[in-house]
Formats: sequence, structure tokens, C-alpha cells
Amino acid sequence: MAYNSRYYQYETSPRKLEPEYERPKRTYPKKSTAKTQRTTRKEQAKKVKKMQRKAILYIAICFISLFVISYRYSVIDNTYAKLKDKKTELATIEKETTQLEASIESSINLTKIEQDAKDILGMQKLSPEQKIYVTLPKTDHIESSSEEIKSSDLKPNWIMEIINKIVESFK
Repeated sequence: MAYNSRYYQYETSPRKLEPEYERPKRTYPKKSTAKTQRTTRKEQAKKVKKMQRKAILYIAICFISLFVISYRYSVIDNTYAKLKDKKTELATIEKETTQLEASIESSINLTKIEQDAKDILGMQKLSPEQKIYVTLPKTDHIESSSEEIKSSDLKPNWIMEIINKIVESFK
């Protein structure tokens, strides 16, 4: 069987063979451990500071965005409150207008007007002695105003002629 139990594989697998060549060992340059630890500590401190700055920046951005969103909602809430106030004001004004329209319609009633005239103004209905009847002729005569009566007795002076011409031009 196998000469080394660590390389033995069970079942039908053959045993592993050692390579015929030697693998070259990698050689790394030696560095002093004190310097690398110092530089790595400094680098780690820089990385930590950089990560802290990023975290603070992300927190600040989140805070500002949440503040903007809450401010926007407060502005929207204020506008809705104003809108609600205006709607209630409109409803009260419409109610007042309907009441005024009803009072105007009730005041237009002729019997109410007559009663107010008697009570408030002290008016009375005409008595038959106060009534005067006028009789007009059955025919109607219309006179035109375009006719002018000129008297030939008077001789108009030159100023009157100018005034007459101006008056005739406006007719």
C-alpha cells in the first residue's frame, strides 16, 4: 500500500507521487518589523480617520435629507391648513349670501313695502280729494324741431352769421 498514510486516498485512486523537481522557494526581502508595524499603524490610523470622515459625511447627508423632507412636509401641512381655513371662510360667506338673498326676496314683497312705508315713513294712500285727473285730447300732434323760423325784419350782423353757421354745422 502507500508508504505515507497522509497521501493515501481511499477507493480506486492511486497514491500521490512526489514531483521529480523541487519547487523553488520564494524569498521575500526582509524588512524590519518595527518599521512595518509603525507604518502599518500609521496607515491604519489614516484609514480609520478616512472611514470616520466618510461615516460622518454619510450621517450628515442623511440628516440633511431627512431635515429637508420634514421641512417640505411641514410646508405642505401649512398650505393644507390655509386651504382648509379658506374653504370654511368660503362656506360662511356663501351661507351669508344665501341669507341675504332670502331677506332681499322677502323685502321685495309689495305688501311688505307698503307696510314699511306706512310704519317707518308715515305715508298714506291717496284720498279721492288728493287725486287730480287730467284729460288729454284723443289725437296726437307731432311737431318737428328741425324747422326754424327766420324773421326777415332783423338783419343779422356778421358775428351772428358766424354763430349761425357753427350751429348749423353741428345739426
